Amino acid sequence: MQKFLPIVFFLCLLKPAASKAQFEAFKDSVVQLYGIVMTADSLKGLEGVSIVVKNQNRGTITNDKGIFSIVVLKGDEIEFTSIGFKAKSFYIPKNLEGNQQSIIQLMVNDTVYLPATIIKSRISKEQFERDFINTPVPDDDIAIAKKNNDVATRRILAANLPSDGREASNQFLRQAGNKAYYQGQAPPQNIFNPFAWAEFIKAWKRGDFKKKSTAPSTSNTQVNSHTTSPTPNDIYNPKH
Repeated sequence: MQKFLPIVFFLCLLKPAASKAQFEAFKDSVVQLYGIVMTADSLKGLEGVSIVVKNQNRGTITNDKGIFSIVVLKGDEIEFTSIGFKAKSFYIPKNLEGNQQSIIQLMVNDTVYLPATIIKSRISKEQFERDFINTPVPDDDIAIAKKNNDVATRRILAANLPSDGREASNQFLRQAGNKAYYQGQAPPQNIFNPFAWAEFIKAWKRGDFKKKSTAPSTSNTQVNSHTTSPTPNDIYNPKH
């Protein structure tokens, strides 16, 4: 253990020296950049020019006379931007001697072409009324909801949309309940029940028994549709 004590002591002496060398290297890389930003044509100081160090969240702006000052590092890229002028970039040399750098940055006007504007005379009252009446107004959410909840729309959706899992399971449970209820006996026949006939006629008028087919109908299909039409007994006692 005593053999390592000199080595540890020597390393403790070298650590402050290494830290001091790193600090001196960092201190040597810091540069105070200052200067003035002017227009290239009139040589007037530009106020409010944005000066940003690229890839870093640091920057500044020029004062009312176009003068600025900022701390940067050697090798940084400085960007000058202002509305109405082309952006300019300036590189800090890595081999710069000293810790100060002055610059006079000239900004060139940037020409922006706007789209053409067509000025027309004011329309008359009759033209405004005509255009206002004939302008299609899109439906809002309330109008769309009313259309979707219309009786005819709901009937079409009920006739064409397939049953979901809940409806299929409820239908199966109803059929199983009816089968268990009439277990061991014949189910009642509602062929002579006037209430069953009334419900049958209402369902027939609603179109609940229409065929869901896109193929053109023929005489054979028409005969089959009449022969396979449900009866009032089917409404109250569906087939198992």
